[in-house]
Order: sequence, then structure tokens, then C-alpha cells
Amino acid sequence: MTQQPAIVLVRGDITEQHADAIVNAANSSLLGCGGVGGAIHRRGGPDILAACRELRDAPTARGLPAGQAVATTAGGLHAKHVIRTVGAVWSREEDRGALLASCHRKSLRVAAGLGARTIAFPAISTGIYGRPMDDGARVAVRTVRESARAPIAEVRFAVFDE
Repeated sequence: MTQQPAIVLVRGDITEQHADAIVNAANSSLLGCGGVGGAIHRRGGPDILAACRELRDAPTARGLPAGQAVATTAGGLHAKHVIRTVGAVWSREEDRGALLASCHRKSLRVAAGLGARTIAFPAISTGIYGRPMDDGARVAVRTVRESARAPIAEVRFAVFDE
């Protein structure tokens, strides 16, 4: 039986996390924006934007669909990789929890493929995408418990505020 990774909650800035991989709650363009993505680009430096531009010349040229994940360098961050995933905009009329779960599951898969032992997630889809924090947390933790496997030893949720 494979041992479950530790799940840790920290209050802090995702860009200050010391982890093998940090996750960027990206927009589909992958080229940065405000929020978490903008902070990662500002702190990580131009190497991250250059890597994102290379992704735009690849199969993701039309943008990354919601629920998918890809990795780039972490530039000057305290991480080896940035994993980009696009959350789903929250809707009262349609349950998009499966897309949010896919963000976490695919990010974990990419991290494991990179040999990452530690990964830090922000609160995906709970900012400008509008998902209620408590619901987003339930989906995230449930998905990590069901999906995270070796080599990942620690999954950290870094939340910016209360």
C-alpha cells in the first residue's frame, strides 16, 4: 500500500514557498495576469514568461483548457517548477467541481512525473473565478487524498489570508 503524503495548510504567499513545485492558478493564455499568476511572474522573473511563450508555440498554442496542467521553470522562485492549471469559473447553475478536481489531479500527475516530492497549491478558482472558499477547499483536499501518490511526500495548501 502506498503511503499518503502529508497534507499541510499554511497561511502565506505561494511565491515564498520552498517546494519542488508550486501551482499557478493560471488563465488559459498562460502568459500571466493578476492574482497568483501575476505574483508568480513578477517574483520568478523573465525566465518564466519565456517558458510560457514556448508553451504557446507548442500544442497549447490555443491556450490551456480548464482542468489541465503543464509545467515550466520556476525562474527565481524557491521552487524547481511552476505547474500551471486553469480553474473553472464558479457557477450557481452548473456544478464545475469535476473541473476543479481535475486541476488538482492533473497538477499532482505532472508533479509526480517531474519527480517532485513537495508541491504547494494556492486556493484554485476561489479568487476572481468566484468559487466559495469552503467548497473549493473541500474539493481540493478530497482530490488530493484520493489522488496524491509517491514520489509526492507533502502537499501544501498556501492560502494568502483567512
